[in-house]
Amino acid sequence: MTRIAILGATGYTALELVKILLRHPEVQITALTSRQEGNPPVATIHPSLSGRLDLCLENLGPTEVASRAECVFSCLPHGASAEVIPHYLEAGCRVVDFSADYRLDDPAVFAQWYEQKHPDPDRMAKTVYGLPELFRDQIVDAPLVANRVATPPRPSCRWLRC
Repeated sequence: MTRIAILGATGYTALELVKILLRHPEVQITALTSRQEGNPPVATIHPSLSGRLDLCLENLGPTEVASRAECVFSCLPHGASAEVIPHYLEAGCRVVDFSADYRLDDPAVFAQWYEQKHPDPDRMAKTVYGLPELFRDQIVDAPLVANRVATPPRPSCRWLRC
């Protein structure tokens, strides 16, 4: 069973990801992060998860997340994701990033498109793009995968076997 944490669990992308992961027979969602006050149950934010996932949203750091999960899905906005992902990688987690932060190879192109400097430019060219039709073999062992928000990993994704 692969233990999964989801960063930025209050957003739509996270909700759709949770729905997919709940159907995966080899996955257990163990942590949902958010800056919400009071650690509310996820079903108070996403009512469609009522009775399906009994977890609370928590403001957890990388060390705490790494103690609960091998794999982390970042559903944070671009810019915010690249600020924290290096800490999760250093803590030993594998990461799938749903933001736009690692989809481009060149920091200058990123700055042109997003009008900000990339906070982790050295890792950009080393990140595998999460398009299994083209990069399946690289995705399997990649510590960081840049994924498209429109297509979260299928329940049969081999990459989840950390």
